[in-house]
Amino acid sequence: MKIYLVGGAVRDRLLDYPVSERDWLVVGATPDIMLAMGYKPVGKDFPVFLHPQTHDEYALARTERKTAPGYKGFDVDANPSVSLEEDLLRRDLTINAMAMSEDGVLVDPFQGQRDLQNRILRHVSPAFGEDPVRILRVARFAARYAHLGFTVAEETRLLMQSMVHSGEADHLVAERVWAELHKALRETTPAAFFQTLRACGALAVIFPEIHALFGVPQPAKYHPEIDTGVHSLMSLTMAARLSAKPEVRLAALLHDLGKAVTDPQKWPSHHGHERKGLPILEGFCRRLRVPNAYKALCARVMEYHTHCHRAYELRGDTLVEMLQSMGAFKADNQLRDFLLACEADARGRTGFEDNDYPQADYIMKAAQTALAVDTRQVLQDNLRGAQIGAAIQKLRSQAVNGLKQQTTLFPS
Repeated sequence: MKIYLVGGAVRDRLLDYPVSERDWLVVGATPDIMLAMGYKPVGKDFPVFLHPQTHDEYALARTERKTAPGYKGFDVDANPSVSLEEDLLRRDLTINAMAMSEDGVLVDPFQGQRDLQNRILRHVSPAFGEDPVRILRVARFAARYAHLGFTVAEETRLLMQSMVHSGEADHLVAERVWAELHKALRETTPAAFFQTLRACGALAVIFPEIHALFGVPQPAKYHPEIDTGVHSLMSLTMAARLSAKPEVRLAALLHDLGKAVTDPQKWPSHHGHERKGLPILEGFCRRLRVPNAYKALCARVMEYHTHCHRAYELRGDTLVEMLQSMGAFKADNQLRDFLLACEADARGRTGFEDNDYPQADYIMKAAQTALAVDTRQVLQDNLRGAQIGAAIQKLRSQAVNGLKQQTTLFPS
């Protein structure tokens, strides 16, 4: 029985990159041996155990044989005769197919260290093409390491493209797509995730709502980058600069989905795209089972981002209605995240990246001003039901109008 450190821990140690978790491979053991040593079984599809003290994952060396479409269509063999090299051969990328022995010796049968040095994401073997989740994983690694100069090997891109054309990507299930998307949104360069998928044709299959934005023009005066898909990825990149929250990044990415369904005869104008995008967003979130908090923020940013940009032009009652509709007066509101996503949209344009966005401070002050209104008199006026809400809203609108009159800065 031999134990090796494998996967991401080896890769990131060689990259001098932060190591977040350690996975171990056990060669020459059986489940009974692992149980007798106090390890706890956790694997559903193949033998994986947790160390009794460290709780690190220890997996038995295994091979896989493709038996059906999709990522679950495999027969797994984890008998004690499976060698280290046989296990590494089934892994996705060469940079993930390295192991390190307990005495620190690197085992690298597929030149993963060379690809690390050359900043290449390259598949290990043709078996890569048997698992559609690997398309998403390559895109996610691109999002993680693009800032270090990593690119996808051309032969790997072509293999991913052939998987899309053969229909293998059609077998991806919502849970795995969302899991990989969520991880990608937390990476340093999340836009690279979508660029990688688009380069192999997978974006149209996995995220058709985002794919539909490419080629849709916008007015050059406001969007020198012209293309809506390009702008959406620029907004995502800006959101990654402004916030580490994946929900803010997702909201910035999806805010313009409605531009894909505006009347082409009226392009590059997209009147009403804010509301036209809401049904598309609903379908996106339902298909991928996006958590409700993410969906809520995306919907608010989609519906009100143009209001946010025009904050100084809005009447007090319009601004208060927007804040009320967004739940900004509740203790658990998402107003700050909303403003960050809107700022990412405004600055996610060619030549606008370093601009200030004073609208965010103005709207935050408006919300604070509205909340500070003394509503005790309203509650003493014998009003009932909706009358109370209307009276409070009127007082808040008056207060926000007062703030607007005091504001001397009115950016164009």
